[in-house]
Amino acid sequence: MSDVDPFDVIETEKTLGTIVEVVQYKTLKGSDDLNVAEKVFFANQADIHLKMIRVKLDKSELLIEPGALYFMKGNLQLESNMQGGIAKGLMRKFVTGETLFQSRIKGTGEIYLEPTFGHFLLFNIDNDALIFDKGSFYCASANLEVSAKMQQNVSSALFGGEGFFQTQVKGSGIVVLNSPVPTAELLMYDLAAGEKLSVDGNFAFVRTASVSFHAEKSGKSLFQSVT
Repeated sequence: MSDVDPFDVIETEKTLGTIVEVVQYKTLKGSDDLNVAEKVFFANQADIHLKMIRVKLDKSELLIEPGALYFMKGNLQLESNMQGGIAKGLMRKFVTGETLFQSRIKGTGEIYLEPTFGHFLLFNIDNDALIFDKGSFYCASANLEVSAKMQQNVSSALFGGEGFFQTQVKGSGIVVLNSPVPTAELLMYDLAAGEKLSVDGNFAFVRTASVSFHAEKSGKSLFQSVT
């Protein structure tokens, strides 16, 4: 393997013992399959890049979804377990869509997760909690707790488009989410105490746990509100 880095780093978050980067291939050169090569050509023309998450651990640990690992190098160990035990594992699987088992990598070295044309969101939280759409979790510092979070009221569950449960990540560390769009196309707001944000449709993707969420019908529209 060449020592020349074929990637551009487009986003970075750091915490003690862990560096998480979103990297993208500088260019794709083609394929031995003509159909794939044609798609690669048009991806290059459209400035669409193949991306991945690269994590550098220094005597630290990372929690990832099973199947997300591409390769790793260094003094690293991989194991699978049910974070929080069987009860929390089953709850997470059946009500949020996350997997029953999660993979834990610990030690010192570099971890590369599966390449994708998708998008990622990086958050570095400090004694805080994030609540987000189920199925969005990708990886996180292993000291963070991943669990199911029940909606605060029936209207949110029935009309909010998320069901009765979402996924919550709690503690201090870095969390990576799958995003439906690039970061530059997302709008993020800091709400003052008592301030309200209303969204027409199912577009409230992630929030801190201190922000309350509810859904209500107004005429023919469905509004989601966070305060």
